[in-house]
Amino acid sequence: MTHAPSRPTSFVATLALAFVTAAAADLRAQVAPGLLDPNTATESELLALPHMAPPLVKSLLERRPFASALELDALLKERGLGAEQFQALYGKAFVHVNLNTATEEEIRLIPNAGRRMAHEFQEYRPWKSWAQFDREIGKYVDQAEVSRLKRYVFIPVKLNTASDEDLLSIPGVGSRMLHELKEYRPWKTRAQFEKEIGKYVGAKEVARLWRYVVID
Repeated sequence: MTHAPSRPTSFVATLALAFVTAAAADLRAQVAPGLLDPNTATESELLALPHMAPPLVKSLLERRPFASALELDALLKERGLGAEQFQALYGKAFVHVNLNTATEEEIRLIPNAGRRMAHEFQEYRPWKSWAQFDREIGKYVDQAEVSRLKRYVFIPVKLNTASDEDLLSIPGVGSRMLHELKEYRPWKTRAQFEKEIGKYVGAKEVARLWRYVVID
């Protein structure tokens, strides 16, 4: 009987490592890229967006950070933006929606999401990975639409175990804040987060950052 040649031990170890690495990557929760964040964008970046005249940009800068997409939406409505203008603007910039906590009203601000997709976003909670999102939302729309929707949402980052890459995906987190987010591990409570991160940024910015993380 002819036997298949055995694999070298190093090959088997490499294959096992690749499998573990892929599994770990599947568990990552990052903020999906692709849209400008109005809370962290520069003045020049905001002025380059559709329908963002200087007076509106000034108001936005004065009132940010916005705790949710609904807060930004309210400001834009105050300034008289119409449906077509919202579509154009939200195709370029948006305050990300938390997949695990967002209300239907907030989800439906996502262009062309609609009531049905709001239902599906809520149906599969808790969301834990982008692989899960691709699989479940991919039952209803094609991959191009899954990728488009992903740009508007986020899955909270695990504060105590997230990689540098995970933490740096949070809008506005640079090398300094990355250091502080890791420095105080293990995080145990929101009060601790507010106390320690509040040493470096104001209360509204602490609240904005808290939106993107979870302690487990």
